[in-house]
Order: sequence, then C-alpha cells, then structure tokens
Amino acid sequence: QVRLVESGGGSVQAGGSLRLSCVVSGNMFSRNCVGWFRQAPGKERERVGLIHTSGTMSYYEDTVKGRFTISQDNAKNTVFLEMNSLKPEDTAMYYCATVFPPAPTESWCKNSGSYTLWGQGTQVTVSS
Repeated sequence: QVRLVESGGGSVQAGGSLRLSCVVSGNMFSRNCVGWFRQAPGKERERVGLIHTSGTMSYYEDTVKGRFTISQDNAKNTVFLEMNSLKPEDTAMYYCATVFPPAPTESWCKNSGSYTLWGQGTQVTVSS
C-alpha cells in the first residue's frame, strides 16, 4: 500500500526554522516526483517546491526561494523540507505528494495535476 506520512510541523516565531519530513512507502520513492504544497485557512492550496528523487532536479516557488530547501534520504525513502527565516505568511497546513503511477519523465514534476497521492498534512504556525 502506498502511503505518504508527513511530520515535523509545529509552532515557531518569525525568523525561526523547522524541518518537515515525508516518508514515501510502497515503492513510489525511487525515480519519482515528490512535491511539497501548503494551504492556509481560506486560501487555495499552493505549491511550495518539488524534487525528482533521481537527484537531477528541484524547483521552488518565488515565495520560498532562498529560504526553503528540499532534500532526500534515499536509504529512508524520505524527502525533507528545510524551512528557514520563517514568516507569519508561511503559516499553513503542509502536505507532501507524489505521482502514481511513478512519473515517466521529470517533466511531469512541474505539473501540479500529476500529484495523485497525498499525505495527511502537518501544521506549521509562525507567530510574529
């Protein structure tokens, strides 16, 4: 059974840091797209960034570029979202997602519609 499980959310003050984890089970980790998304109350879900687990590409939205970094641990089938210099506007439920069946090419990664398997989310709250 394919599952994505996020963890690492919490409450921090502005300027602080958090690291979110996403464990991808069910043979979906290898050579596939894993994206991070977030949704604040009353707002549309938005993409934060993504990675292809072959290690050949990553992408970040302008709102987080230079502050957030996506990395991976292949031995643990885990993708991380390192968030630094957090701002109150980063407050949201954060989700990781992947493509199922696995993306045939890296070009699928930038299409948010490709992501069909989602985790349950982890809450990030940044206070001013």
